[in-house]
Amino acid sequence: MSLDSLLFQAVNGLASASGLFLVAAGLSVIFGVTRIVNMAHGSFYMLGLYIAVTLAPLLDERLGGAAGFWGGIAGATLAVALLGAAVERVLLRRLYDAPELYQLLATFALLLIINDAALFLWGAEDILGPRAPGLSGSVELLGRRLPQYDVFLALIGPVVLVGLHLLLTRTRFGRLIRAATQDREMVAALGINEALLFTAVFALGAGIAGFGGALQMAREPASLSLDLSVLGEAFVVVVVGGMGSIKGAYLAAVLVAEVKALCTALGVIEIAGYTFNMSRLTLVAEFLVMAVVLVLRPHGLFGRALPATKAGEAEPPLLPLDRRGRALVLAAILLFAAMPLIGMFFRYAPVLALDMVIAALFAASLHFIMGPGGMASFGHAAYFGLGAYGTAFAATQLGLSTPLAFAAGIGTAAAGAALFGWFCVRLEGVYFTMLTLAFAQIVWSIVYQWEDVTGGSNGLFGVWPDWPFDSRAGLYLAALAVALGGLALLRQIVFAPFGLALRAGRDSRLRAEASGIAVARVRWLAFALAGTLCGAAGGLFAFAKGSISPEAISVGRSIDGLVMVLLGGVQSLMGPLLGAGAFTLLQDTVMRETDYWRALLGLVILVLVLLSPFGIAGGLRRVARLRRAGGAR
Repeated sequence: MSLDSLLFQAVNGLASASGLFLVAAGLSVIFGVTRIVNMAHGSFYMLGLYIAVTLAPLLDERLGGAAGFWGGIAGATLAVALLGAAVERVLLRRLYDAPELYQLLATFALLLIINDAALFLWGAEDILGPRAPGLSGSVELLGRRLPQYDVFLALIGPVVLVGLHLLLTRTRFGRLIRAATQDREMVAALGINEALLFTAVFALGAGIAGFGGALQMAREPASLSLDLSVLGEAFVVVVVGGMGSIKGAYLAAVLVAEVKALCTALGVIEIAGYTFNMSRLTLVAEFLVMAVVLVLRPHGLFGRALPATKAGEAEPPLLPLDRRGRALVLAAILLFAAMPLIGMFFRYAPVLALDMVIAALFAASLHFIMGPGGMASFGHAAYFGLGAYGTAFAATQLGLSTPLAFAAGIGTAAAGAALFGWFCVRLEGVYFTMLTLAFAQIVWSIVYQWEDVTGGSNGLFGVWPDWPFDSRAGLYLAALAVALGGLALLRQIVFAPFGLALRAGRDSRLRAEASGIAVARVRWLAFALAGTLCGAAGGLFAFAKGSISPEAISVGRSIDGLVMVLLGGVQSLMGPLLGAGAFTLLQDTVMRETDYWRALLGLVILVLVLLSPFGIAGGLRRVARLRRAGGAR
């Protein structure tokens, strides 16, 4: 292709870079001060666009001309900033002392609630906004026409960057933000009103995101899917640039947007006799960039190791179940084993129980690296999907028997976990989390586009097990046996020397390495084992549903796993099992009761987080302690 075409796409990419920068800058500011990974940040962007397309026509009727359009953007920015301040004061202020992962769970619940609130207020259809007055034409650049509004957006990013730089370096508010980013405790010790500062910072970050969404009014329609889609891109930009770095966020936004523009410009190319459609890489370009950057620079382009946060209560050691606990577990196993008989009276019971069994193995495998390992993964669904697709391909395309197909799926997941884990376990905190997300999205992109093997967006069908697993009871009992075996293996490892070494690396990597523990190797083996068992859950899922699609590797599936673990409780081996059962039951019952099931599910999660910050298992332990204390009196 010509140089002019490349240059044109590069200029066009700057408009997209500005939109990415605005939402990422707000997220970076919020994280830098509050240390909250705000899963609802994409919702503020989405609301900014919805409010702008609603206000602009109303203001246009009264004010007319440019005042209506730009007034809609200003009004949307202010409204979202006020909403951000309200969210911080009413919800997040109650959670600053809670474990960081439960803060993440609360903001995810908020995302669900805001999405259904938008559905209630604006409906499910996309809404188009008005064109920008005076910027609805185009300009000629390198022999092509470029929309004037895109040129405006390309310029607004650097303007906002300079404005934020001046705010952070030339004002007292900015100096407080930078001080809180480096050492929050010192800011509080100096007598600064920390609560007011946090509220102002959250309002600023939410307002910037709302401004970014409102500016898209003339480019794209308001849609309910924007929150999650823009959230993933914002996280990529923030992590690539370096957590808390505004300059890094802008450069990362430009880098991601230009890589996407380059892929679009190259189109179909031929290398060494092979044809590649580079435009397909736009689906995963940002995650490829993030993976490469994090492998080479573990803290991003301009990031540094995160400062230590306030030390919380020491986590108690994991303890084996007492006699009462073992009796309850045995009773639960007998109940689930009797499901085929219960199904004679309640036909849906075995179907729901099978979903719970698969979810329990999925959640327990994730908990193994999150709890004892201290590694929170946003991409665990990759190994669930690899196991499911490996099983489905072996059963349908290779014609292998059910046990061999299942083993092939587990092996596929194990290979993927071992490969990706080797890179991931060398990172810490949010950088580890985002690299797992990057690899998961790369896997999703391959599955989505490799139609000859995976069936593309349609997936693979006809994944039915052979005798004796072809009956409902046979498949269920086999799945229960596999899940119980996997859970028993994880429990045995947790209390073995390997599990103790894994927890030592979680609590203090430097002390563990000084004691002679190869922390990276232990974490890698744990990651590979967790991915292997997650692949087993995926293989069972393929046989249970009879088909598999790319949805099994989506970000939503990984978030479901996180919710299960956090809902049940990270600090208990029974937590992920309780969380998986509760989440599956909630999804099944709530989704059938109302169209606004996301909001109802989010409210349930919020109530549980606020009342029991350590999950269902933590709440049950608290009730048991209170009962014992009452009996002792």
